[in-house]
Formats: sequence, structure tokens, C-alpha cells
Amino acid sequence: MLAGISRSLTRRRPPFPPVATAAAAAAVAMSSSSTGANLSGRPISPDTTRVAWVGTGVMGQSMAGHLLAAGYALTVFNRTASKAQGLVSSGATLADSPRAAAKAADVIFLMVGFPSDVRSTALDPSTGALAGLAPGGVLVDMTTSDPTLAAEIAAAAAAAGCSAVDAPVSGGDRGARNACLSIFAGGDAAVVARLAPLFKLMGNALYMGGPGAGQRAKLGNQIAIASTMVGLVEGMVYAHKAGLDVAKWLEAISTGAAGSKSLELYGKRILERDMAAGFYVRHFVKDLGICLSECQAMGLSLPGLALAQQLYVSLIAHGEGGLGTQALILAIERLNNTSLEKKGE
Repeated sequence: MLAGISRSLTRRRPPFPPVATAAAAAAVAMSSSSTGANLSGRPISPDTTRVAWVGTGVMGQSMAGHLLAAGYALTVFNRTASKAQGLVSSGATLADSPRAAAKAADVIFLMVGFPSDVRSTALDPSTGALAGLAPGGVLVDMTTSDPTLAAEIAAAAAAAGCSAVDAPVSGGDRGARNACLSIFAGGDAAVVARLAPLFKLMGNALYMGGPGAGQRAKLGNQIAIASTMVGLVEGMVYAHKAGLDVAKWLEAISTGAAGSKSLELYGKRILERDMAAGFYVRHFVKDLGICLSECQAMGLSLPGLALAQQLYVSLIAHGEGGLGTQALILAIERLNNTSLEKKGE
């Protein structure tokens, strides 16, 4: 868990990303020193740490539920309050805003949809989490979002005497339910290390670097997944048109070089026409758009990423943004005027 953090602490302090101003960097450095000392005197445990969670959707509800089950006092907020009712019924307290949730917490987690949601949830001066978080508190954004926004939030947290960590995750709804998510953590290394008791309840966290590094690691993850999903559904359509039993074909390739987590998670769902979202198409399109913006800024040409993004955008054009990412099969079927459901073609 959090491999290499203790070693990195003795070697260096993570550099600030180039998007941060010198003043912001200085503020983060000053806050990291004072906040780190504050946090070091308070070990994180159910007896000492109050937790809040904003965003109790497909992923957030399961992730927050693990914290509640471990005995942490949990305050929750969701724009649609009914989606938090399961957690409230299990003992969580419902707040009426991110600010109110943060006031009741030492550590507040965000798991919302888009960068605009992250910005308002974290930074709104009237209702945002940082407006309610006491000095020494920690804001952890687990949404996949813009790395430059992560750096901005870290600077704002530092100015308030708090800390912020960007910690997006990979693993989908199944990983959230089974507490086996991959967590990409960016921010102050000492703060990330101290969050280990909370992170381990949700999965495996790895420290990636300073503010924004967690987001950049997750974007790289999404680039890899995008092309993998294209390959999976194209292979399935080929196997179908070639007259193979697609279920047997998936079984055959799963133990070879073509095996992948995407195949494991989505192959059977696709065959069963189960397009329910473990991760929404509209959120994946958002992620890929951020990836493309980052690539443009870096002068990178990644044609596989661009193709995958366009295929997923076509799903939104057909009103399928609320389906899961496995719905990519629908785009490839439409291109070829076929369907895995049809018989005797």
C-alpha cells in the first residue's frame, strides 16, 4: 500500500506542477509544513477521524459504504438526496451542502461527475467544501478531473490552512463494491501516506507525485482502456461475423495475450446485452476529452485515443450517454449493420 512513499519522503519533496504560480507554490509549502504537523498528532482511525463524502452515485455509494462499515462517523451530501438514502439508513448523517458536510469532517472525499462539478463542490465560496473545512483538514478529490484544477484546489486548500489530494480511481463499479480499486494519489506525500487507513478500505493506493499527478496518472489509464475497449468489441464483432461462438472465443482468448481486465469485466456483459453503467459513457467521453486537451498542450498525437473518443461521442449522439462503457459494441455494430443478437446471418 502506497508503495515507495516512505522512501520518497526521505529523498525529496514532490515538485509543484508548472501550472501553479510561485505564490501558490509557496502557500502550499507553508501549509504542508503546518498542516502536516497538525495531522501527524492525530492518527487516522474511527476513534479520531470524522469523514464526509460528497457524491453517492454508482461508485461513491460503495466507496463511502466501506468507510461507514469500518466504523467511521460519516456525513454525506448528494445533489439528489434520495441517492444517499442507503448510506443514511446505515448510519450516515445527511448534510445539505458540501460546506455543511465539510464542517462535520476532518477528511472530506469528493466523487462527482465533471470538472465543473469538482470546481463548485470544492471552491464555491458559499457552499463549497473548502469554505467549511477547518484548518488542518484534508480534501480528497476522487473524481477523474483536470490536473490543472487539482493544482488550483491544492493551492486554495493551502491558503485555508488545509491540504488537498487528487486521488482518482480505476476499477469500475465492481472494484468499488469489492474494495479493490486502483487509486492514483497526487499531492503532499506525507498527507497521502497518512490517508492510508482510509484508502486501504477502498483499494490499493499508489503515490504518483505532487498536485495533479494523480489526475495525470488516471488520464494515462483512460487512454490505455480506450484502445483496449475498441480492440475488444471489434474482435467480438469479427468473431460473430466469422461464425464463431463468441462466448467460447472470449473464453479462449482470456488466458492468452489478448486477455485483459476489460474482457474480464465487460465480455460477458456485452454478450448478455447488459449495458447498465458501471462507468457512464458520458463520463468516459469527459475523461477522453481531458486527455485530448492534455495531449494538445503537450504536442502529442495519439490517434488511437482520438478514434476511441469519436466512437464514444457517437453513442452520446444516439442518446446512449447513460449506458456503461461496454456500450461501445453498439457503435461498432452500427458501423457494420450487424448485431451480436442476430442469428443466422
